[in-house]
Parts: sequence; structure tokens; C-alpha cells
Amino acid sequence: MIRPARPDDVPAVLRLIRDLAVYEREPDAVQTTEEDLAQALFGENPAVFAHIAEDAGEPVGFALWFVNFSTWTGRHGIYLEDLFVRPEMRGRGYGRALLTELARICVQRGYRRLEWSVLDWNEPSIEFYRSLGAVPMDEWTVYRLHGKALDDLGSAG
Repeated sequence: MIRPARPDDVPAVLRLIRDLAVYEREPDAVQTTEEDLAQALFGENPAVFAHIAEDAGEPVGFALWFVNFSTWTGRHGIYLEDLFVRPEMRGRGYGRALLTELARICVQRGYRRLEWSVLDWNEPSIEFYRSLGAVPMDEWTVYRLHGKALDDLGSAG
């Protein structure tokens, strides 16, 4: 079962985010708190959304996403920040169901793109995404400003 996240899902979403960090070999990188997630997902003007994959009422996976915009298509799209299904629950269709729900939202709202990033070494996920018809954007490289570099640039006058 796939459904939108509810406020009482926040602790489970945070656990799944931490599990994702372990899977992605960054177990100590998660700084997010339950309060951060609750505010982002359910605050006065949420700009981040989540869907939950459930098995027997228990969250076993999630997709966290936000709306982006393409100047080339002139339309919004969805950027999938995180997709994760607990390892022991993989192969049961939860990942596909989460992506199907996001694709359904795109079609329903007239969005033109559903995009996400995947680590180069994550071959099981890459194969899964390709099986759905997703194509890599090999000619693009993601850049990130964070930490001191972000602070320095943001403080420049």
C-alpha cells in the first residue's frame, strides 16, 4: 500500500532516512531531526512531500520529493530526493509502487519530468530504474555548495 505520509509517520521516516544513509555508506551524515522533518513535511507551507510504502500497517519504504521547474518545458516536475525500501522488503514491488505513484502525480498535474540522482556504484538501483524506462543524464554533473564554501559565498558582500 502506498499513501501520503502523515504526521505520525515522522519517526518512521527518520528511521528509514538513517537506514538509507547506512546503505549509501554515510551512516553519520544524517543531521535531520524529527522536528526538522515535521516542519518540512507538515508545517504551515510545506514544500517537501513524502509517500510511505506499507506492509501490514508497517512503513517499509518511503519516497521524499519536492516540486521543481523546467524552463525548457515551461512546466513543473517532481524531484525525488530519496527513495528507499528496507533491504529485506525489496523485490516485492514497493519501490516500483512508490515511483508509479509519483509518476501518476506528474501525469495528473501536467508535470513533464520525474527526476532523481543515483550513486554511480549503486548498480542494483540503476538496473531497477532502467527497467522502468528511466535514462541516465550522463552529460550532466551535479554540483553542490555546502559547509564552509556555502557559508563563504553566502556571506560575501
